[in-house]
Amino acid sequence: MSLLVVGTVAFDSIKTPFGSVEKVIGGAATYISWAATFYYRNVKLVSVIGDDWPETEIHHLRARGVDTEGLQIRKGQKSFFWEGKYNNDMNSRDTLATDLNVLADFDPILPESYKKSRYVMLGNLTPDIQLRVLEQLTARPKLIVMDTMNYWMDVAMPSLKKVLSKVDLLTINDDEARQLSGEHSLVKAANAILKMGPSYLVIKKGEHGALLFYRNSIFFAPALPLQDVVDPTGAGDTFAGGFIGYLAQSDNIQYNYMKRAMIYGSAMASLCVEEFSLQKIQTLTHDEIVDRLNEFVKLTKFNIKLNYDSNDDE
Repeated sequence: MSLLVVGTVAFDSIKTPFGSVEKVIGGAATYISWAATFYYRNVKLVSVIGDDWPETEIHHLRARGVDTEGLQIRKGQKSFFWEGKYNNDMNSRDTLATDLNVLADFDPILPESYKKSRYVMLGNLTPDIQLRVLEQLTARPKLIVMDTMNYWMDVAMPSLKKVLSKVDLLTINDDEARQLSGEHSLVKAANAILKMGPSYLVIKKGEHGALLFYRNSIFFAPALPLQDVVDPTGAGDTFAGGFIGYLAQSDNIQYNYMKRAMIYGSAMASLCVEEFSLQKIQTLTHDEIVDRLNEFVKLTKFNIKLNYDSNDDE
C-alpha cells in the first residue's frame, strides 16, 4: 500500500513582513511529501527537477521514507522557481517571478511500482498533467485527492472538469470555490462542485480554517491562532500532506476519519508557517505534533446543554 504524490519540487524566494529568504526549498510536492511522512512512511514522489537541485535534499526525502524513483532529473536544466512577496496582512501575496524551467515540458512517467498506489495526491499542476498521471494507473486507488487553482479555471476549464470527474476529493480555497461554481455562498458553491464528480470537498480559508463538505454534512476545522506567522508559503500543501498522510495511515476514508484528517492537516499547516520554507517541518518532532493536536482539541472542546433553561445563567 502506498501514497502517490504528484506536484512541483521547486526553489522559492520569499519576502514577508518578517524578513526574506532567497532560493529556499519549496514546491507543492515537497511540502505534501514531508508533511505526509509524519503519519505514513511509504510515499512515492513524481516530479521533475534540474541538476541544480541539492542532492542532500533528495537524501533527506529518502530518509523520510519517500521513494524518489519517479523524480526526473534533467541535466543542464534549472528547477522550477517562484518568487513572491506577502502583504502586511499575510493573507495575500504578489508573484514577482515564475520561471517554469524544467516544468515547461514535464511529462510525468510513473514507474511500475507506482501504478497501483492505494492513495493519490494530485498537487497543483496543469490538468493535463494530472490526467496523464491518472491514465497510467493500473488499479483504481482507494482515494484520489486533487488540488488546483484559479489560473487553471481561467485557461483550462474543460480539462480541469475532466480531471474533477475522476477524483474523490477536491481541495481549493474559498475564492477558487466561488469561481469554479459561479456561486458566492460557499454552501451553494460546495453543492455545485460536488455535482461535478468528487464525493468530498475541502474549502481552505487561510487563517479562518477549512471546511469539509460531504453530501448534506459540513465540518469546520479552525485555524489555530498564532502569535507569529512567518511564512504562509506551503501551508495549504502541508495541510494536504497531513490530511492524506493520516488517511493513508488509517486506511479508512469514512466521513469521521475525514474529519480527523482535517485536524491533523491543520495542525501540520500551523506548524509549517512558524518559520520560512521547510525549516520547521524538517526539524519537527513527534512531541511537537502531539502538543499542537492537543491545542486544537482545547480550542474546539466545550460543554453545552442542548435543552436550554433560562435559569442556567442565574
